[in-house]
This record gives sequence, C-alpha cells and structure tokens, in this order.
Amino acid sequence: MTASNAATPDAVPHFGGVPVHKRLQAAVGALERAVMARLVERLPVYGTLPSEHLGGDIAKQVVRGIRSFAEVLRTGELPGRAEQAAIRESSARRADEGVPLEAVVSAYHLGAEECAAQVFPAAEPADLGDVLLVQRQLLAYLRMVSCEVAAGYVQERQTALSDEQVALQSLLSRLLEGGSPQAAADRAGIRLPPCYLVLSLAVGPHPDELVPGVDHGIAARRKLRRLRNELQRRTVGVPLSVLSGDGGLVLLPYETPPAEFGPAGRDRLARLVEELGRTCGAEVLAAAAVAAPEGVAEAARLAAEVRAVAAASGRGPGAYLLDDVLLEYQLSRPSPAREGLAALLGPLDTRPELIDTLRVFLACSLDRRRAAARLQVHPNTVDYRLRKATEFTGLDASRGADVLTLRAALAARDAVRQGRAEGG
Repeated sequence: MTASNAATPDAVPHFGGVPVHKRLQAAVGALERAVMARLVERLPVYGTLPSEHLGGDIAKQVVRGIRSFAEVLRTGELPGRAEQAAIRESSARRADEGVPLEAVVSAYHLGAEECAAQVFPAAEPADLGDVLLVQRQLLAYLRMVSCEVAAGYVQERQTALSDEQVALQSLLSRLLEGGSPQAAADRAGIRLPPCYLVLSLAVGPHPDELVPGVDHGIAARRKLRRLRNELQRRTVGVPLSVLSGDGGLVLLPYETPPAEFGPAGRDRLARLVEELGRTCGAEVLAAAAVAAPEGVAEAARLAAEVRAVAAASGRGPGAYLLDDVLLEYQLSRPSPAREGLAALLGPLDTRPELIDTLRVFLACSLDRRRAAARLQVHPNTVDYRLRKATEFTGLDASRGADVLTLRAALAARDAVRQGRAEGG
C-alpha cells in the first residue's frame, strides 16, 4: 500500500497490503488462546472459574469480541444494538458470578492489546494513515464496550441488591413481629445469631445540615451513608436496620447468648456508639437491649422506650441500657404517684428555661460549668435559674436530698405530658 492510497476515515484499513480485518479473522484461533492465557495470568479471578465455564462461555465471548472488532474495521461502524445487548448480557452474567467489574472491563482491554499485537507488526511505513485509523477505531470500540459492560453489570447488581434487600427487610419485619424468624432467615440466606443487640438510635444533625445555602437533604444522606458504612464495617454478620436522617432501629448480630452480655459487651457498645458519632459527624444517643431472635420484638419496644426516657431526662450522646435509667423509666409508667410528682414542677410550666436548666444540670452531675456549656449560657446564668427554680418549687437541685425528687419529678412530668399528647 502506498502513501497515495492511505485510508480515508470511511475506507478499509490495510497493513502491508492486506485488510486488517482479514488479518484478525485469520488469526481468531490463535488470538483466542492468547487472550485466554492473558486473562488467567493477569486477572486471577478468571483462573478461579470452573474450567468448563472458562473454556465455554468466556472463550465464546473472547471470540465474539475479536470478530466484532474485525467487523468494525471492515465497515468503519461501531457495533449496533444487537451486539451492544450481547455485551450487556455477558457483563450481567459476570456480575451474577461475582467477577469484579474492573476485571470484566480489563478483560476487553487485554483482548484489544492482543489484537493490536497481532496486526500492528505487519504495518509498513506507508501505512501510517491506516495505523492512526485503526487506533481511533480501537479506542472508539473500547469506549463503547466499557460503557455497555458497566451498564449491564450495574443493572444486574441493582437487581440482585434489590432482591437481597427485599429478603433482608422481610427478615427484619418478621423479627419485629415476634415469633420464629427461621423461615425468613433461610430465604435471606442468613444464619440467625444466638442473639441480637437491638439499638434505638437518635442521631443529631451534622453541622452541614445547619448551614444556610447548603442542601440539607444531601448533607443528611451523606451522614446516614457514613453511619451505615460504619455499622457494616464494625459488625460480624449482617446488620439489619431501618434508618433515616434522625435515627431509627438497628439489629446487630451478637455471638453470645443474651444472659452473657456483661461489662465487656457494654464497653464494646459504648465504643461503637462513640465511633458512630465520630464517623457521621453528629451526636448519637443509643439505647440498647439484647434478645434472642424470638425476643427481638419486645427488645425493640424496650430500647425505644429507654431511648425516649434517656433523651427526655437530658442524657447526652452515648449508649444507655435500662439499668442507666431505672428510676426515670419506672416513673414513666402509669402509677398513682406519677401525677403528684409531675405536679411538683407545675410552678415552672410558664418558665421552660428553668425546666431545661434543671434537666441539664442534673444530667451534668450537678456541674454548673458543664451545664452552662451545654446550654450555651454563662455559669452565673445557671446559678440564677437554679435559684429561681428553688423559689418556685421549694426544691434545691444542689441539695442531695432534693436531687432524687427532682429527677423523679422531671421523669413523671415528661411521662404525663407525653401521655396527654398521645391522648389528644
């Protein structure tokens, strides 16, 4: 081929006077063997596939790819919809088999390298125009293939994840309904643990959610994604959850019976909650209960009640069990004494800042400086408000004998107000 007849964009490229597509077609067998050897050598995941599968479907796709590119060289046009659909279907099968996406894309690139190594040595100096044309067509072909591979792979994974999520949500629903969840666990392909650590979470806002002009929905979703990723990272097994931007419910598999959840388990829980808050950049208050799978429904109700009591009694971020709020929890239950205790704080109904200060002061272990920092006021303001609360109620938050009464009165007041709100 001479320089005068070098290929134009819509001409058939020749190397050494022979159409390049014919060189590929003549070398299909040798190219298939070379590509298959490269796949196993460079992409170990292919070497783990059954030999029958490797020499069957995978080899067929290699041959198909070589012939497809040869057709591009012959016609000057990229593959049509039928060939694109075949690439997507092949990629979807690899996704279903668990072959990583990067390996699937790399397989096509390795095939392209072998095709180039097969034909480019035959090019002569006068074939420069055709060399450039083949390079452009090869890059365009790889670009198209990469897009189709990614589309087919992602679609298959989304379908699989959707099915998996349905099964997991079905298991979660069954656990929360009570009774035996074994059938739902079998459908989800999950081994039920000896017990679940049931967490009821309250998640505060990320600082970005409070910045004017920032899309607060995006900030909340980013916070939630980090929370979920951290839960998954720190969990052995499959965590189950129903979460939104302000919290929700999480079931963490636990490999010891409920009765063996002791100080060590509690320490791990405290570290987990602390790490969740650090990772998602927001305050996390978690109430926990442990239960065998059949008892998850009751544990979830208890954890939600403990979380509500802990939050209402001014507890800060952290992990809480029923033992931590026994008094407040008991006083949140209906009893003849509850109304009387709540009435002790009646004189403060029109002074919510005094109620808030009492609540925070008690939650901060009677430390006025810590209370002032949480309330974002001066310590002298805390002192002033405490004095006013004493004047109205006769109860002194700095006097040991009155502290227990005030804690009980706050818990009873919260429970009474909550009951009235629910009752309309």
